[in-house]
Amino acid sequence: MKNKHFFSFSLGLMIMLFVVNPATPKSQESGHDPEAIARDLIAEYDSVNIPGGAVMVIREGDIVFRESFGMANLVYGVPFEWSTPTNIGSTSKQFTAFAMLLLQDQGKLSLEDDIRRHIPELPDLGEQVLLRHLIAHTSGYREYLNSLAMGGRFLTDNIRREEIIPLIQRQPSLQNSPGDSYNYNNTGYALLAKVIERVSGEDFPDWMKEHVFEPLGMHNTLVLRNPGQLIEGKAQGYSVEPEGQILAVPDIHASMGAGGIYTTMEDLQKWIGHFHQPVLAHRDIKDQMVKPYAFNNGETSQYANGLIVGDLNGLHMIQHGGADAAHRSAFLMFPEVRGAVVVQTNNSGLPAQALATQLAEAFFADKMELDQASKASMAEGDVFVYDVQLFDDIAGRYELEVAPGFVMEFTREENKIYAQATGQPRFEIFASSDSTFYLTVVQASITFHRNEAGEFDAMTLHQNGDHHGTRLTEPTWEPSAEELNEYLGRYFSEELETFYTLVLDDEGGMVLRHRRFEDIPLRAESKDHYTGGFPIMELSFIRDEAGKLTGFKASSGRSFDIVFEKQ
Repeated sequence: MKNKHFFSFSLGLMIMLFVVNPATPKSQESGHDPEAIARDLIAEYDSVNIPGGAVMVIREGDIVFRESFGMANLVYGVPFEWSTPTNIGSTSKQFTAFAMLLLQDQGKLSLEDDIRRHIPELPDLGEQVLLRHLIAHTSGYREYLNSLAMGGRFLTDNIRREEIIPLIQRQPSLQNSPGDSYNYNNTGYALLAKVIERVSGEDFPDWMKEHVFEPLGMHNTLVLRNPGQLIEGKAQGYSVEPEGQILAVPDIHASMGAGGIYTTMEDLQKWIGHFHQPVLAHRDIKDQMVKPYAFNNGETSQYANGLIVGDLNGLHMIQHGGADAAHRSAFLMFPEVRGAVVVQTNNSGLPAQALATQLAEAFFADKMELDQASKASMAEGDVFVYDVQLFDDIAGRYELEVAPGFVMEFTREENKIYAQATGQPRFEIFASSDSTFYLTVVQASITFHRNEAGEFDAMTLHQNGDHHGTRLTEPTWEPSAEELNEYLGRYFSEELETFYTLVLDDEGGMVLRHRRFEDIPLRAESKDHYTGGFPIMELSFIRDEAGKLTGFKASSGRSFDIVFEKQ
């Protein structure tokens, strides 16, 4: 398995995931017919030869569009039905957060509890980590999926829940002060599932079934105990490779709490109805679920309790996406119209989030400001024309502050401009002004910023929040062969219990080698600072007081500054 597969195996693994978006539907060109638009959007996936999915649109509490398409199981020729159970990945997090709020309402715990009150074997890392920090992704713990990947594990390996706490026990310090900053983190939700078990005395899947799913009539919803569990009629996950090959992919192990819920469209309809008109819990819990988290400095996050709060073209939106090994999920709710859009698929190549956004724009266009402005602009023939040669001043490499080592590179080839993120494919981007650009492959846009000298030196990625990036200067240091030799050798991480070796490739470039991965080419950014690729995106070498090289710190997205000592 190649490194690139890690970017498909998500549970929110990386900050962004470029995915191929369906072409603009023909019916959108000739008139506004939401159902025709929807059918055009899913048409290319409606085949007996490819994995499929299901979509649902709700408005004023009623289903206004529902459709299933493609196959749930290609080996046995089972079509994807409205009632097909499918893995919703990180869309599961709202259920874990809801369970925590229920237990708090019952007086069995408080979100202000120190996590070590419930899991005392976790280490004291100098600052209190509260349950609310775990829910809001601000705990400071490393993200266990990224850490295990750096340690040489594929996400389809047999990763056990029992590995997570020992991994935290080996973490020497918190990555940030709890409550200071947001770092999307499956570790927190895995720990929350453990807290629910210790507070209730029941297994997490059993407690969720008894206290959440069954009372709401969600009889076909369950928490996956392990990837080998038999689930009648479930959708098998498939990875669709660039060359067209389709591979069956197992679910991620140890996803309980952070993901791993199997459910149906029928049951999600019941959950959405309960969200708009609570029957299992009083409205205060629903209000808490959508209350944005406040950081220590008073600023607010878009992340609330298992849900992301924002808007889509001026229409208030509450949402969460999900991705397991190959399943994809998009869950959007629009309280102002008592509406929702849900997309579930077992096709890793189907862009669930982008498809859900297009469906929302089709069915709720009359409530969206941007859609109306776009129509007026088109009617007036007011179209922004961009001189692509101006992009040469912007082109370059920008590193995201929230994910050290995660670099977005922007290039121009003749009349087209492109973006490519570390370890991901290259996609075309389009100008909406001389400094703002958007992607059609996913709901995201980019703003470039000038400094006082008028030069572009920073950017902001707008995708599930605003993520600042700094332009990287061209490397000013080109190491000689003798200087490279100092870095070569074997390095070991006590925390991850794994070795990497730095060697030269056939062309004299330095690469990072692990027994389970393809070689990771390293690029010198400055002396002792290199960028690589997944699962290790950045290396900063460490020297003692005498200047002797003793190791390096490795970073990869949501786990950073992990020490490897030179052997």
